[in-house]
Amino acid sequence: MQRPRILVQRRPHGAASSINRSIPSQANHSNQDEYEIRDTDSQLDEQWPNDRAYGGRGWLSSERHASTYDLVNQMFYLYVRVTKARDLPPSSITGGCDPYVEVKLGNYKGRTRHFDKKQNPEWNQVFAFSKERIQSSALEVFVKDKEMLGRDEYLGRVVFDLNEVPTRVPPDSPLAPQWYRLEDRRGTGKVRGEIMVAVWMGTQADEAFPEAWHSDAASVFGEGVHNVRSKVYVSPKLWYLRLNVIEAQDVIPNDRNRVPDAFVKVQLGNQLLRTKISSTSTNNPFWNEDLVFVVAEPFEEQLLITIEDRVHPSKEDVLGQISLALDTFEKRLDHRPVHSRWFNLERYGFGVLEADRRKELKFSSRVHLRGSLEGGYHVLDESTLYISDQRPTAKQLWKQPVGILEVGILNAQGLLPMKMKDGRGRTDAYCIAKYGQKWVRTRTILDTFSPKWNEQYTWEVYDPCTVITFGVFDNSHLGGGEKHNGSNGARDSRIGKVRIRLSTLEAHKIYTHSYPLLVLHPNGVQKMGELQLSVRFTTLSLANMIYIYGNPLLPKMHYIQPFTVNQIENLRYQAMNIVATRLGRAEPPLRKEVIEYMLDVDSHLWSMRRSKANFFRIMSLLSGMISVTRWFREVCNWRNPVTSVLVHVLFLILIWYPELILPTIFLYMFLIGIWNYRFRPRHPSHMDTKLSWADAVSPDELDEEFDTFPSSKPNDLVRLRYDRLRSVAGRIQTIVGDIATQGERVQSLLSWRDPRATSLFIVFCLGVAAVLYATPFRVVALVGGLYYLRHPKFRSKLPSIPGNFFKRLPPQIDSLL
Repeated sequence: MQRPRILVQRRPHGAASSINRSIPSQANHSNQDEYEIRDTDSQLDEQWPNDRAYGGRGWLSSERHASTYDLVNQMFYLYVRVTKARDLPPSSITGGCDPYVEVKLGNYKGRTRHFDKKQNPEWNQVFAFSKERIQSSALEVFVKDKEMLGRDEYLGRVVFDLNEVPTRVPPDSPLAPQWYRLEDRRGTGKVRGEIMVAVWMGTQADEAFPEAWHSDAASVFGEGVHNVRSKVYVSPKLWYLRLNVIEAQDVIPNDRNRVPDAFVKVQLGNQLLRTKISSTSTNNPFWNEDLVFVVAEPFEEQLLITIEDRVHPSKEDVLGQISLALDTFEKRLDHRPVHSRWFNLERYGFGVLEADRRKELKFSSRVHLRGSLEGGYHVLDESTLYISDQRPTAKQLWKQPVGILEVGILNAQGLLPMKMKDGRGRTDAYCIAKYGQKWVRTRTILDTFSPKWNEQYTWEVYDPCTVITFGVFDNSHLGGGEKHNGSNGARDSRIGKVRIRLSTLEAHKIYTHSYPLLVLHPNGVQKMGELQLSVRFTTLSLANMIYIYGNPLLPKMHYIQPFTVNQIENLRYQAMNIVATRLGRAEPPLRKEVIEYMLDVDSHLWSMRRSKANFFRIMSLLSGMISVTRWFREVCNWRNPVTSVLVHVLFLILIWYPELILPTIFLYMFLIGIWNYRFRPRHPSHMDTKLSWADAVSPDELDEEFDTFPSSKPNDLVRLRYDRLRSVAGRIQTIVGDIATQGERVQSLLSWRDPRATSLFIVFCLGVAAVLYATPFRVVALVGGLYYLRHPKFRSKLPSIPGNFFKRLPPQIDSLL
């Protein structure tokens, strides 16, 4: 019943890996250690090297050491910015020049795009070569003329000695590019033309790093070049659109001999809602129902409102419609109602070809609406259990930030192969971090099971009781050629996820840990590798932090005009679809499968494993009460006479001085908190396989959890699972019935269902009232407490008289069919 304590320890040397285990119930202690979080001694904020190789000569090599990237390991890159060229010689054959630049460093070659018939081209492109992989002491920049047939013509080159390359440290201004005369192939003389180039040694903190061509991604081509770069995304600004459909006038059915059964259908993009059929069949129907939609800025879609007539269950006639722009509706920040408006409906089916019939229309139907864009709500696109942002939509209602969250995404280790290429497994990993409206994506490190990103990002924190989510994925959009295991089409495969709750972090402390990347597969839980992160949460104001803890979790509109549970789930699903659609338009796109995994779109689906996990969470909470009850029973039975005597003394003191009861309780809570401070968590939380009940789940339950909705399994298997669910529901039904029975017995004390029992009880109540009026409460409490704490010699093994009387009271279970 005790909640398992998370141990912070290193993996034992030579411990067996749990990557390929198929049935989690067969896990042993060595496998369980693989799932624990590990503390890492990473040497962050390294000083710039003072050696003279590749930048030691730089004028900034010893003066400046400050860097905003203090949570990651510094990685050095050789940057080459090719700006433009001029006066390039034309081709002797075509008379024109189709120039491009090739940057060569050892075995690595980078190439710009070419221009058709242009002697003064401008590229403004940056190349980055990792210092760890530099195998040459010279950098060559070639200018070539692209030929349609045959070999490209050589125009000239510039050679740089890496020992003479300066070092640049942000926030200094970018290095100014310079003009260089082109040399011939042998380097013996100058040729016609010049090129503007800047070469420097820098780190990943350089402004040119995100958009640079990296030598690590030299094998990527086509659209894959954009898909490997690091990017920052911002979720679209979401609004709730509340449409109050009040009534309609002069609704004429197609059949004039009947009164319409009218209802309103409203469609916004993929969202479709409808009102109930009007309670009264009339030409002026009345509904007064609220329909809520999710919309995103900029408003691109129209709101289509249709009034339909339910002729019979399988037929509905359209009586009128209108299309409204979202800008028509007013934005409001609080619960004050907006003004309603009447809108004329267009007769359905009337068009250009019906001009004669249109002239016969003397009037049009009208609909009465009250619509508003709700700025006082926070549009939920993720579960409230691990929400990352709680601010309302309207920026005017935002508070000042209370802290700064800084995250360093260092590296991953021990990743598994995710796809096959050229007959061998490979992984092209990138990491996603999501907090609030800001999504960050690291660059993709190609063909390695231990990628090193060392990228640092910063978020403003408006509420510490929020969660930041990290996800590691395999990039499947690198230009083709990959064969995926168990995937259909080009989908980025999930490698694992990590959540960190900010309220569990101490302020101004750097947490550097390696988190296991755990994924639940149909064959069991599997460790896909480890993700190393460094996190620092800085508070700006202690007073604001204390004030936040007393505020509601969500904006006040969620409590003044709350949504139902079904509305919240439906609106959250629509918000997630809108976010996925908008971020899918970015370059590179943030794909839908990535967003669904980060936002836990399937967390509400049925799972026997989750049900067991939640049940044992409840039992873990009740275990404390059970332990206290068991201890008090031992005190009453005098198992330990010293403890029983001390409890009696304490009881007498509290009876004699009742004003000490509440101070004593709060003092005990204070002392318990001080005592538990020694055992406080030393690291952020992570995915717990024991708490998730993932290490003891059966294969059949996992297969059921990964089943589609509706089920795609054979009928016999579905029938078997249905019978199992019926058996579980039967046990729950029995427990609920027992609870209802006890409650009905309490009600029957005064309901006269059992006249004799009720008579005895009211006579007893009269006697107790008379005694309590005449006796001081302190005496009553003293006698009752001493009687309850009496020695076992004065106790009977039979049930007590009140218990016997209560169990004889009649419930209503005998009235059930």
